Amino acid sequence: MSNRAPDQARVVPLRPKAAGPAAPTAPRGPGRPGAPAPREPLWRDLIGDVLRGERLAQERTLKDVADAARISMPYLSEVERGRKEASSEVLAAAAHALGLGLGDLLSRAQGELIRLSSRHSSARSSGTAGSSHDGLCLAA
Repeated sequence: MSNRAPDQARVVPLRPKAAGPAAPTAPRGPGRPGAPAPREPLWRDLIGDVLRGERLAQERTLKDVADAARISMPYLSEVERGRKEASSEVLAAAAHALGLGLGDLLSRAQGELIRLSSRHSSARSSGTAGSSHDGLCLAA
């Protein structure tokens, strides 16, 4: 039967226990066995990074930009942190509050996407020619 005392609960893990840190000599990294696949950046993270970067470059507060954009400060914070998928109207309002056009915001986010994607695509070994990423496509 069981070696457990009758009053002890049995714990069944739902996920396997994570292995401890890899040995310092173990090869790790992109393209190596056991290495995690690089995560593609999400559009909302890129947009948020651009908005926050521009706001900080202008030394403006969340409250100042949110008031100018006529959106709530907590919502703008969520957008900047990539927690919310903002509508095009909200993105345009936030961009205009920072002195940018919506196209400027999207162009900067696209540039960041290309920069980050080139890192990820060089880590992958798909055996096909890489794409140029010279266009921008948004879907709602």
